Amino acid sequence: MSAQPSLSRRILDLAWPVLVAQLSSMTQMVSDTVLTGHYGTTDLAAVAVGSGIYISIVMLMVGILQAVAPTVAHHVGAGRTEAIGPSVQQGFWLALALAIPAVLFLRRPDWLMQLSEMSPEVEGGARDYLSTIAWGLPAVLLYRTFYAFTNALGRTRVLMVISLTTTAVHIPLSWALINGHLGFAPLGGMGCAVSSAIICWLALSCALVHVLRNPAYAPYHLFSHWQPPRAGPIGELLRLGIPMGFSSFVEITAFTLIALLVAKLGATVVAGHRIVGNLSALIYMLPLALAIATLVLVGQAVGARDGIGARHAAKTGILLATGLSTLVSIAMWLASDAILAAYTSDPAVRKLAGSLVIYICLYQFFDAIQTVAAHALRGYKITFGPMLVHTLCFWGIGLAGGYWLAFYGLGAALPPQGVAGFWQASVLSNVAAAVLFGGYLHIVSSNAKHGAPAPA
Repeated sequence: MSAQPSLSRRILDLAWPVLVAQLSSMTQMVSDTVLTGHYGTTDLAAVAVGSGIYISIVMLMVGILQAVAPTVAHHVGAGRTEAIGPSVQQGFWLALALAIPAVLFLRRPDWLMQLSEMSPEVEGGARDYLSTIAWGLPAVLLYRTFYAFTNALGRTRVLMVISLTTTAVHIPLSWALINGHLGFAPLGGMGCAVSSAIICWLALSCALVHVLRNPAYAPYHLFSHWQPPRAGPIGELLRLGIPMGFSSFVEITAFTLIALLVAKLGATVVAGHRIVGNLSALIYMLPLALAIATLVLVGQAVGARDGIGARHAAKTGILLATGLSTLVSIAMWLASDAILAAYTSDPAVRKLAGSLVIYICLYQFFDAIQTVAAHALRGYKITFGPMLVHTLCFWGIGLAGGYWLAFYGLGAALPPQGVAGFWQASVLSNVAAAVLFGGYLHIVSSNAKHGAPAPA
C-alpha cells in the first residue's frame, strides 16, 4: 500500500503541467467562441463549422504522431537512450509527410461541406476560416511530435510554458483581428484563423529554442546526428499511430460532425452546440492529462518489463480521473448559468445551450474511465483493438444513434429530439466505451502481470 501514494503523486506531477497546457490551449478556443459570439451569430456558426473540421483533421494527424510517445517511453523504461533521438527524428519526417495532404484538404473541403445544409454566409465563413488556418498546420504537426517526445520523457513543464505563452499572444491578437482594433481591418470569424496560424509557428519556434538551449536534450542528439527518412521506423510508427489517429478522429468527429449535421436547424442551434461542446472539451482536458501521464508510466513500466507496475499505474490513473472529473462536472453544473452568460449575449443561444449542459455532466464518470483505459492500452503498444471499440461506440452509438434520435426519435415513445438527441446518444456511447475499455485493459494488464503476451 505504501507505493500507491507515490504512484499517485507521480501521475499528478506529470499531469498537472499537461492539464495547464491543455486548458491554456482550450482557452484559445473558448476565447474565439466568446469573441465571435459577441461579434455575430453567423460568424460564430462559421467558426463552429470551420473549427470542427479543422480539429477533426488535426486530431487524426496528431493521433498518428502520438505513436512517438509509447515508442520513446518504452526506450526510456528499457534504458535505450541511444534509440530515442532516431525515433523522434523519424517522427518529424512523418509529421512533414502528413502535413501535405492535410493542408490540401483544408484548402479544398468541398465534399465535407456537401454533407450539410447551411446558409451561404456560414459556408463562406467556414471556407475562409479553413483556408487561412491551414497554413499553420505543418507547424502544429511538428510541434506535436516534440510534444509527444517531451511527454514520454516526463518533461511536461515546458509544454505548459509554451502553451501559456501562445495563449497570451493569441487572445489579444484575435480580439484585434476580429473586431478591427489596433489598426487592423475587422475580419470577423476569420480573424481567429489568422491568429491561430501565427501562434502555431510561434509554438514551434519556442520548442526549437528550448531543445537547442537545454542541455538535458543533448544525450538524444536530435539535430547533431540527423537521419534521413527510414522505412522501417516510420512503418512502425504508422502501425501504432494509424489506429491511434483514427481513434482520435472517431472520438472528436463524434462531436464535431454534429455541427454539420444540425446546421440545417439554424445558426442558433449550431452556436448553442458549439458552446456546450467547448464546455465538454474543457472538462475532458482533466482526464486526458491524467491519461497522458498514465500512458507514460505504463509505457515505461512495460519497457522495463514490470507488468505489476504497469497494472498499478493504469488502475491509479483511472481512480484519479474518475474522482476528479466527477467533482469538476458537479461544479460546472452549479455555475452553468454564469458560464453561459459569459459565452453569449444571445438569449436564444443561451437557452438552448442551457438545455444541453446536463448531458456532459452525466457522462463525465464514464468518459474518464474510457479515456484513461484507452491511453493505458497505448502504453502497452496496443492500438488496433481500441480503435475498433472507439468506432463502435462513438460512431455507431454516438453519431449514428444520435442522428436517429435527433431527427427520427423512437416513434410515439420518444419524438425527434433535435440536437439533444446527439448528446443523449453521447451519454450512451461513453457508458459502452467505459465498460468495453475497462474489460479490455483488465485482460491486457492481467496477462502482462503474469508474463503472458497481450492481445492485439
